[in-house]
Amino acid sequence: MKVLIVGSGGREHAIAWKVAQSPKVDKIYCAPGNAGIAEYAECVPISAMEFDKLAAFAKEHEVDLTVIGMDDPLVGGIVDVFEAQGLRVFGPRKNAAILEGSKAFSKDLMKKYNIPTAAYETFTDPHKALEYLQTAKMPIVLKADGLALGKGVLICNTLEEAEAGVKEIMEDKKFGSAGNQMVIEEFMTGREVSVLSFVDGDTIRIMTSSQDHKRALDGDQGLNTGGMGTFSPSPFYTKEVDEFCKKYIYQPSVDAMKKEGRTFKGIIFFGLMLTEDGPKVLEYNARFGDPETQVVLPRMKNDIVEVFEACIDGTLDQIELEFEDNAAVCVVLASDGYPVKYEKGFKIHGLEKFKDADGYYVFHAGTKFDEDGDIVTNGGRVLGVTAKGKDLKEARANAYKATEWIDFANKYMRHDIGHAIDEA
Repeated sequence: MKVLIVGSGGREHAIAWKVAQSPKVDKIYCAPGNAGIAEYAECVPISAMEFDKLAAFAKEHEVDLTVIGMDDPLVGGIVDVFEAQGLRVFGPRKNAAILEGSKAFSKDLMKKYNIPTAAYETFTDPHKALEYLQTAKMPIVLKADGLALGKGVLICNTLEEAEAGVKEIMEDKKFGSAGNQMVIEEFMTGREVSVLSFVDGDTIRIMTSSQDHKRALDGDQGLNTGGMGTFSPSPFYTKEVDEFCKKYIYQPSVDAMKKEGRTFKGIIFFGLMLTEDGPKVLEYNARFGDPETQVVLPRMKNDIVEVFEACIDGTLDQIELEFEDNAAVCVVLASDGYPVKYEKGFKIHGLEKFKDADGYYVFHAGTKFDEDGDIVTNGGRVLGVTAKGKDLKEARANAYKATEWIDFANKYMRHDIGHAIDEA
């Protein structure tokens, strides 16, 4: 088979690495890819939003399967474009990707089908939102309706912060058109857990649990980012939580989308909050998480290409997912100043140390080759250093040890990824 992967981050590197292990595959392309993905795939200079060019490339090169990694092309309808040309593609169609593309849609869906989530109100008028805040309980959560690179959620502790947040999202348009509509919801307390799943329209298969660290600084301080590190599995995701979610959240979400005429095939990523009142949905995503994928796929035993094909063909009920009985931790190495302002173009040293290190991986998020053929930094999040261990503590120790193998100017990371493990 020939496989095309669409995207350029650490998630797509992890997908390419996993696809390369499939005996079914002998050629991988990635558009646009990065310097790390180039180890497994031929990188193609087409952006993820150039749907017609990507489809033409897939036809011309007789690609058997295209895998969409990113949210923007999915919400934009890339799957519909590929399907219209008779191309096999993994990911939800545009009318199903709205599950991530509009927070207002997903909240309304959960309300209609009694899927547990936080109480909320939706606003298109900033003045009405400000009026509502006068009587709302603090802290409170503001969410830009559309896609905002994982950064369009503000947790406001005071009325003043919330009012400033409304201005930022709806009037200053900090997140562009994503802030034309806004969801204001109650602040939930508890443990956050990320659960990825494969879906074929009817059947859902749950992957292992993980937990992300969104804030830029140690102690969950600083600005929201795309994610500074992850661990898997979550010690807080118990058998009881799993059984509850399967009954009241996972399958009901798949069934709800089908009833709405929006049959979902691809990945549903459930962002959960384990509250005192039981698990509730924080948000849905319509694709693999980043950097959750970097700890989930190294633990997955299945041939991922077989799973992708089962989702497309509606035969996922014939597959049981298997995961190693161990743990994995990913620490993101970022450019100092991320997520606001940072420099790029610094040479990265030490990548070769991962070549023969069993159970250690380095997934490239923001890298490229310079004119001399050296790998240099090319983004805010540069690398995801992942390591496995017999348990979470060992995996964390291994991951932090491996971060020392890498060096580049302006290297920055959090030092407390997996701190919740100590409290488990």
